[in-house]
Amino acid sequence: MIGLTLSGRYELLARVGGGGMALVYKAKDLLLNRYVAVKVLRQQFTHDDDFVKRFRREAQAAASLSHPNIVSIYDVGQVEDTHYIVMEYIDGANLNEIIRDRAPLQAEEAVRITAQICDALEHAHHNQIIHRDIKPHNILIGNNGRVKVTDFGIARAVTSSTITQTGSVIGSVHYFSPEHAKGVATGEKSDLYSLGIVLYQMMTGRLPFLGESPISVALKHLQEPFEQPRKVNPYIPQSVENIILRAMRKNPQERYQSAKEMQADLETCLQPNRKNEPAVYYSSDEEDAADQTKVIPAIRPDMRNTIEAPAVKVSTNEERWNSDGLQERKRKWIVPTALGVLAIVLIGVLIWAISALKDQMPSDVLVPNVVGQQLEIAKEKLTSVGFTVADPIQYEETDDPAKVGIVLKQDKDPDMKIKEGSAIELTVGKAKDLPAMPNLLGQSFEDASAVLVQMGVDKNNILPSEKYDVSEPGTVLDQFPAADAKFDPTAADTKITLTVSKGEEAFPMPDLMGKTEAEAKAILEKNNLKIGADKIYYERDYSPKGKVFKQFPADKNEKVTKDTEISIWISSGYPEDSREQKLNITVSPAVAGKSSKIRIEYSDATGDNKDGGTKKITATTSIPITLILSPTKDGLIRIYRDDQFLQQETVPYLVVPVTTDPDPIVPGDGNGDGNGAGTGDGTGGDAGNGEVVNP
Repeated sequence: MIGLTLSGRYELLARVGGGGMALVYKAKDLLLNRYVAVKVLRQQFTHDDDFVKRFRREAQAAASLSHPNIVSIYDVGQVEDTHYIVMEYIDGANLNEIIRDRAPLQAEEAVRITAQICDALEHAHHNQIIHRDIKPHNILIGNNGRVKVTDFGIARAVTSSTITQTGSVIGSVHYFSPEHAKGVATGEKSDLYSLGIVLYQMMTGRLPFLGESPISVALKHLQEPFEQPRKVNPYIPQSVENIILRAMRKNPQERYQSAKEMQADLETCLQPNRKNEPAVYYSSDEEDAADQTKVIPAIRPDMRNTIEAPAVKVSTNEERWNSDGLQERKRKWIVPTALGVLAIVLIGVLIWAISALKDQMPSDVLVPNVVGQQLEIAKEKLTSVGFTVADPIQYEETDDPAKVGIVLKQDKDPDMKIKEGSAIELTVGKAKDLPAMPNLLGQSFEDASAVLVQMGVDKNNILPSEKYDVSEPGTVLDQFPAADAKFDPTAADTKITLTVSKGEEAFPMPDLMGKTEAEAKAILEKNNLKIGADKIYYERDYSPKGKVFKQFPADKNEKVTKDTEISIWISSGYPEDSREQKLNITVSPAVAGKSSKIRIEYSDATGDNKDGGTKKITATTSIPITLILSPTKDGLIRIYRDDQFLQQETVPYLVVPVTTDPDPIVPGDGNGDGNGAGTGDGTGGDAGNGEVVNP
């Protein structure tokens, strides 16, 4: 049922427990956004009207209880054949697990737990609700130490550890009261008797009554005394033992009269003046002893003189020898002889009977050690020497997979002698009733981690593994263990691996600037990028005609992913308001007749610091250059001679273009008169060599 949502509200996340009647799941209340526990009636009872009525009626009765030590009931519902109860979710463990792992508990802890249970029972009894099934399995201990009593008034299903009456289930046999065993009506004091057993088990680590069958355990509750707690654990304070002894009196009138009274005793029992108080005494124990069969002692030799011997008659000689006496003496031997023969026969028969009976009586046999063996092998070994295996087999959860199906304990010690045919109780390891791994695919890593931590997984055991994918970064793509696989969320070696998306793989955008349309398409296709026919735009630009001058959405080296759609803009020629200016630059070497390297650099509307060419000259030379001017950007020419800056000149956009060869840029006359050739600005004289650029 993991993953099922009941009534569109309660999403079942994981199974956390169960009994003979119902299964318990951890769930999320989608309406109130909180975790709850949902108890679902087992399918085999869904068509049993008595079970269904009891399930609903008693759950509704328990819902009337509101107490900090009682698990709250939130809702009762039905979806088709599924009947369920929604209750408070307790993050912790039940008392049975704590006793199994840590018993015997410290007196302070055991008293604190018992006092809280008393407080819960007092509230329930005040509201006319009798629990009837107080046992460690129904006591939850939260991680904050708060004790919560659950399953108020909910009958348990019939198992080997329960006893039933017509039409009703009484309770767990190891914890119910003598009045339970008698089948009479139970009341508040029955709950206190069961609580006394729970306290006994917390303080000693064992149950007070054990037996080979539920009936034998029930009879012990009625007839037999239990071993006193301090004989099992001498560290138990006498005041605490007194509480156990009073709570577990077989006569209800000798128990505590209410849970409140027992709670008050618990609250003071560990005070220094009470720890070593006198042991509790009940006069009814002497009366019970007086009613027992008395054993009469044998007669000792020194007592024989106190017994009066019968009179003996001695006959006279006449009486001894007269004829009548002789006849009588002759007759006297017949009876003793007959009796002697009869005695001999009876003794022989008795000897024969004892011998025959002895042959038929079971002999003492050594108990073999079957701990650590497979159950079937252990059964075969026990039956082969004449023992039987107690039914049912006891099972105990284990964390070690190697111990599943292996005998962990046997109730008779190995190598002890017991009668052939005796039943040996075996405890066998079974795997934990583990929850199923939830389906985390599609969730974010943070949300998936929160679900796992809520189930008890250590956050450090949740391991991310990244992978390129088209999904949103951080989305869970895969998981191990897989969904619905059984796993132990609290085990230290439980590792959860979540494969998450780190988004699509990105790579640098190629440079399309200055490429032709065909070249740009080829580059995009090579890099698994897309370009549509409607994504190619032709516009006037100061870039060379037919060349790409713009790309979108990414420039060179910006990160893009596969299949990204790219748009490009291709120049269809210079703008209409642009102007082409052709010039001749006349330059001279540094020393006439000697070689100089001339380098031209220019800036115009097509770009800045563009190379206008390099040339070696030995005499005055004209170098042609063409500028593209725009209304918003004038031209600029820089001249370098022998790698030294020589001169620069601005070429404005507003200069009227000529239809013939433009005036050459010529040098000055070199006389230093400051006039220069043509329309020079007269700076040639300052240069000393007559080099002036004149537009």
